Amino acid sequence: MTSNDHPDRRPARLRLSEVIAALSFALDLTEGQPAGHCLRSCWIGMRVGSELGLSREELHDLYYTLLLKDAGCSSNAARLCELYGHDDLATKRDVKLVDVQRLSQLARFVLQHTGLGEGLIKRFGRLLHVMRNGDRFAGELISARCTRGAQIAIQLGFRPRVADGIYSLDEHWNGKGRPEGRKGEQTPIASRIALLAQIVDVFHTAGGVAAALKEVRGRRGRWFDPAVVDAFERVALDVELWNGLTAPDLDARVRELEPADQSVELTDERLDAIASGFGRIIDAKSPFTAGHSERVADFAVSIGRQLGFGVERLRWLRRSALLHDIGKLGISNAILDKPGKLDESEWHRMRMHPTFTEQILSRIDPFREMARVAAAHHEKLDGTGYPKGLVASEIELESRLITVADIYDALTADRPYRAGMPHAKAVEILESMRGTGVDGVCLDALLAGLERADRNAVAA
Repeated sequence: MTSNDHPDRRPARLRLSEVIAALSFALDLTEGQPAGHCLRSCWIGMRVGSELGLSREELHDLYYTLLLKDAGCSSNAARLCELYGHDDLATKRDVKLVDVQRLSQLARFVLQHTGLGEGLIKRFGRLLHVMRNGDRFAGELISARCTRGAQIAIQLGFRPRVADGIYSLDEHWNGKGRPEGRKGEQTPIASRIALLAQIVDVFHTAGGVAAALKEVRGRRGRWFDPAVVDAFERVALDVELWNGLTAPDLDARVRELEPADQSVELTDERLDAIASGFGRIIDAKSPFTAGHSERVADFAVSIGRQLGFGVERLRWLRRSALLHDIGKLGISNAILDKPGKLDESEWHRMRMHPTFTEQILSRIDPFREMARVAAAHHEKLDGTGYPKGLVASEIELESRLITVADIYDALTADRPYRAGMPHAKAVEILESMRGTGVDGVCLDALLAGLERADRNAVAA
């Protein structure tokens, strides 16, 4: 370790379950679900899996299928918003209350979520388009979600069985699900349990125990494997199942559900892979942010090198930069992808994303400092930034670094309201912010790093 490394920034020993459980809150955001949805689904699903007599290895794979079931959800958010002309978070939240095999429920959902706020003629045209092509659209959206979720699971280092469990989450027992129309036991057992578990949580949250039981029984043999339903019915007799869903220590309880002999202690390499994987989940939210987290991480590391950071500090910085925008998963694409100026309420919501970032990352005790650093990437030296209005003395060097990297990439990449700027124009804007909005030392280091990269590229 060099003199520029910080021992306190090396994470304490972490278990895989602790990190994935904490980051699952980001997946709740992108699905428009109340915080803790994936944890609650895991609490339900693991008890059902145990009741069914799954092996320790099967329970381990079920555990991560449940926590990561929504890993691909950000990939269809922009398309969903485009099709329905409505808040993607509200659309995703509400569709989970719909039995899509019931035509009356599906039609009501489409009418209530399509083209809201648009003129009569435009809304009618959008409704007609969705109704005519709804089946194809549903197939595209679910396929994108399932495929991306499975890919993320592999990138995070999980076994193919976890990836397949996520991929097949929307398959139904009667073969009328997506993306492949698998029927019966063609669908992995982890998927069958996860599908039931998420529906139980959604309906329990909305209407209590009676609502959850009614919905499960009504979908038995259609959506749900009868054997899985029967196992759930037995588990549901235990009041502890329902008490656990609202327990203040649910996260600790869920961590204890992972089979002890299957528990994994994180290596630095695995933690890097997790940060990178969640960076891809973040960037998939909008077509205008593809590759943003990775580029910001690259720019930040380049600045850090110019400033003499050691290996461990650079590694810590890269993870912070990769996750700096994780809170954007809680922002609707109607705002993120809006081609015009945001109104006051939209701007207020957009300014919440650093707060969400801090809330998510601070759930992991050794990440508390990372949470503060990542969440400060929109603060300015003169105190006019957000969300806390910090001044220079309150903004850490790593936050200043990420801020410069983030602004440079935002200026040079395409956005909904403009094309990406050339390097010279971006530098001109950054220079105008020197000493007030951005740190001059970090800006100089960015420019030196970019110049060095250009020289290396020419030499190659």
